[in-house]
Amino acid sequence: MNIKIFTFNQFFENTFIISDSTNECIIIDPGCYDKNEKQILQDYILSNNLVPTRLINTHCHIDHILGNNFVSKTWDLELEIHHKDIDLLKNSKDIADLYGFVNYEKSPITNKFLVEGDIIEFGKSNLEVLFTPGHAPGHISLYSKNENFIISGDVLFNNSIGRTDLPGGNYNTLIDTIKSKFLCLDDSTVVYCGHGPSTTVGKERINNPFLN
Repeated sequence: MNIKIFTFNQFFENTFIISDSTNECIIIDPGCYDKNEKQILQDYILSNNLVPTRLINTHCHIDHILGNNFVSKTWDLELEIHHKDIDLLKNSKDIADLYGFVNYEKSPITNKFLVEGDIIEFGKSNLEVLFTPGHAPGHISLYSKNENFIISGDVLFNNSIGRTDLPGGNYNTLIDTIKSKFLCLDDSTVVYCGHGPSTTVGKERINNPFLN
């Protein structure tokens, strides 16, 4: 699989396009907000002859869903989330206004829900859905055992962890999630984070101040 990362919007959110040799791809957490960011995303897909087949949010905080409407309409994709984040999605316009995203195009509401153990298939590839709450009530992460990586969302960062002071957040739940869903993975597993640089499970096991 090929993993392309774009950093978008004022929160420096990481948007992921994951593709394989078939040129099918999935788009995860499109944070593209303004016209330029949307064009960057579209240009990459077009120039690489990619065919988007799925649109997935690890969670529905505003910085991760700013481009949902654009992606959904441009490639005719139905959004996929965990059902416990549906209230965040429904309230996204109010949150966007609060943070000054005055040109926010409201995300479509979805009935397509992902749960622990679901397999995200595209091309010849697949990712396993892990339920990883704590930062958000319906947070999910996407794991590839074959290629040894996990799309963390805002669960685990390089030397840090996700915030738990936002609505639906819970510190103890987040720590339990990291210990049960991340630290059980091989130390060499690459962790692609929702903000900032990637890391590995082994590095965070040793160095992360919240885990030691």
